[in-house]
Amino acid sequence: MSRPTSVLAALAVSAALVLAGCGSSDSDGAADPTTTTAAAEATTTTTVAAEPLQILVSNDDGYQAEGIDVLVEALSGVDGVEVTVVAPLTQQSGTGGKSTEGDLPVTDVELASGHPAKAVEGFPSDAVRVAIDDLGIEPDLVITGINEGQNVGPAVDLSGTVGAARAAVARGVPALATSQGTGATYDYEAAVPLILDWLEEHREAIAAGEEPVAVTNLNVPSCATGEVRGLEEAEADLDGDFGEALAAQDCSSTAAADDLDGDVALLNAGFATIGPVADAPAQPAG
Repeated sequence: MSRPTSVLAALAVSAALVLAGCGSSDSDGAADPTTTTAAAEATTTTTVAAEPLQILVSNDDGYQAEGIDVLVEALSGVDGVEVTVVAPLTQQSGTGGKSTEGDLPVTDVELASGHPAKAVEGFPSDAVRVAIDDLGIEPDLVITGINEGQNVGPAVDLSGTVGAARAAVARGVPALATSQGTGATYDYEAAVPLILDWLEEHREAIAAGEEPVAVTNLNVPSCATGEVRGLEEAEADLDGDFGEALAAQDCSSTAAADDLDGDVALLNAGFATIGPVADAPAQPAG
């Protein structure tokens, strides 16, 4: 039987109303898909990339030294790190924390690998002072080295590597002084894993501004035979024998770390040493 025309018209109107209701909120709170999608997009949290860690590298051997180039190449391969180099123009080893007042000439140079750097005509501490005070560099961390020769025991206060690190601490920046032990050759690559391990261990605290503002002194032996025997924590034996502090290392030694007293003895027996040093030398530089 055919439906009356009036009934068909009513059904058409009813169907249209139902379809319209599917596209908007009803009395039960059903949401419009378009509106829901827009709201979800509006509340989506955007992940902000962390700021790169800013590391200032300096040394006391001068910008042309092999050790600083090895260090910068290693740090440049670390994700989320930006490296700036400001180092002495010339060899300044053994100048401790000596400094120069006033403006100093600064030259744009390149390290052996081609990494851009600035060379300061002054002492190691001057290079750090110029970088932070004059050039406006704002590092999260300063790393000095890798020095040509160890800085342990009574040699610490004469070290320009340590002197530059102390200049960073004086400006509120934590610092890691790194040195490679004297040998027939300087095995700078031996220090790289230890430096990167230290950075990884301390990175979160550094980025959060929670790392203690202090100088950490890392020394790594250059092994003619054998290999680095491990890493030991040790304070600088400032009253130790100066000649022993400058001696070559014996990585074939079988002496146990527990039987060795102080950073000099540990390093000379083939152990890398790490420990704090005072923010200033026991005796001011002359």
